[in-house]
Amino acid sequence: MSKNRPFALTIAGLDPSGGAGILADIKTFEQHKVVGFAISTANTIQTENKFYEIQWTNLSFVIRSIETLFLSYKISVVKIGIVPTLHYLNRILSTIKLLSPSTKIVWDPVLKSTTEFDFLNIEDRSDLTKILSKIDLITPNYKEIEQLFQGFIKDNLWIENEISTAILLKGGHNSNEVGKDQLFLKNIIIDLFASEKNCTEKHGSGCVLSAAIASNLALNQPLVLACKNAKTYIEKYLSSTATLIGYHYV
Repeated sequence: MSKNRPFALTIAGLDPSGGAGILADIKTFEQHKVVGFAISTANTIQTENKFYEIQWTNLSFVIRSIETLFLSYKISVVKIGIVPTLHYLNRILSTIKLLSPSTKIVWDPVLKSTTEFDFLNIEDRSDLTKILSKIDLITPNYKEIEQLFQGFIKDNLWIENEISTAILLKGGHNSNEVGKDQLFLKNIIIDLFASEKNCTEKHGSGCVLSAAIASNLALNQPLVLACKNAKTYIEKYLSSTATLIGYHYV
């Protein structure tokens, strides 16, 4: 392994089309000159157009995989994708924090696929609050933020310090200003505006964005800069083709 590149780990699903999940994350890590590791939380049968089936990975297998990698490598950042339950997610987080308290964690809360397949239902809100305290950044879209925190925008929840993590609210579903992301940091909101690139919808774009942020954090970029640079990367990805599968460029 190269000593000149930081290590990043993705813990997410395997999408055989390569557009989303750990394959997309690894492509993104490599483009950022980050050494990428991957642990699969699920095998799926899907294309960029349709989701057919999912088979979740046994939690104990995932935990043993995490322990093996952390005992062998200094992993700077972990990006987490689809998980079946909050308990599953919490066990992953607790294991990482026990093995390496300084490792940064980015969670892309994929609650539903673009083809409307449900991955995770948020049931216990108290568990969610405890879980978020172990995470450095979450990257929901407008639909997901409402499932996580009903009335998030209207009730100014971030100002009241009710949410214990930074939030990058993705603007792809923002009907008022499409493409404008917002980074919520305690008492401040940083707007990340879309460029004039001709961006089109892509399968797995949320995975790519969160993996790009994780890569930048592994490269020791501050969170705001990591998000800004990741936005530049995702816009290149979204403008790379006219199809649902994009190309990766630095």
